[in-house]
Amino acid sequence: MRPQGRTPSVGLQRIKPRLGAMLLACLLAIPPAPTRAAETLRVGKAVGVAFSFVPLDVGIRQGLFAQNGLEIQSTVFGGDARMQQAMAADSIDVALGSGPAMAFIAKGVPIKAVAAMAGPPLLLSIIVRPDGPQSVAELKGKTVSVSTAGSLTYWLVSETSRRQGWGPDGIKIAPLGAPQAQYVALERGDTDAMVADISSAFDLEKKGKARILMRFGDLVKDFHIHVIFATNKSIASRPQALSGFLKGWFASIAFMRQNKAATVAIAMDVMSKDEAIISRSYDELMPMFSDDGKFDPKALATLAKSYVELGVLPQEPDMTKLYTEAFLPKNE
Repeated sequence: MRPQGRTPSVGLQRIKPRLGAMLLACLLAIPPAPTRAAETLRVGKAVGVAFSFVPLDVGIRQGLFAQNGLEIQSTVFGGDARMQQAMAADSIDVALGSGPAMAFIAKGVPIKAVAAMAGPPLLLSIIVRPDGPQSVAELKGKTVSVSTAGSLTYWLVSETSRRQGWGPDGIKIAPLGAPQAQYVALERGDTDAMVADISSAFDLEKKGKARILMRFGDLVKDFHIHVIFATNKSIASRPQALSGFLKGWFASIAFMRQNKAATVAIAMDVMSKDEAIISRSYDELMPMFSDDGKFDPKALATLAKSYVELGVLPQEPDMTKLYTEAFLPKNE
């Protein structure tokens, strides 16, 4: 028989608070799960001062790459050729380069194009001294400087010569590396013209130090001026990082389209140009950026033709083997 005045629940009621306290103490003693460290991705820019590569800085400063678990380590190179050498040496994982640089893949560099960054070459122009040639027709036999041999700038000058009916060598092309070295040569009279990004051209024109002779966006319509590359090693071993990078990149483009003031502020800091120049550059160049990274067949055909014209390849390559769209963000 049960003792009168006592029920089985009394002891249980006394034990429950103790069990709860013990359970809470145990939970508090368990250390929190460690936060996953951001994965470092080494990204190269073909040049440092071009508006084309500002999306990388926007994405870093706005935390858009960090949202995809990435910490970006950015490096600037003096042209596509040097950057491609760095990729071949496994010094960087991803490169922001030019469409013509896809030819390096056909020549055996262990990389692949993973996204089309931008279309027509709105970024680039030929500038001359204030007292220099007055028209493109006056460039025959003149010397125009570019970054490196086989680069985008080299092909654009060569294409200009061809379209004038002078053949590929009607204009003398001088690969002089970084823009600063090219401008010094132009100022001294060692060259007659140079290829400059449009922001620098606007700046020099404003200061009365140079004059824009032509815009390459008027010359070539179907084109991929810029392409994002990844090493074969990264493609094989770090597919999630590449997908995360491209998500961050296109999120950066979307941010830039919606936030001109913030974009201009970042670009001013990166490019060391005043607000009026960067604001004008923004208006001129935002239309060239791709929103999805997909490759255009007509643009690829122009690029294939350019490789033969540059003498980089003996014949047009199968462009489908030079790129992949597997890492592009999927429509949700």
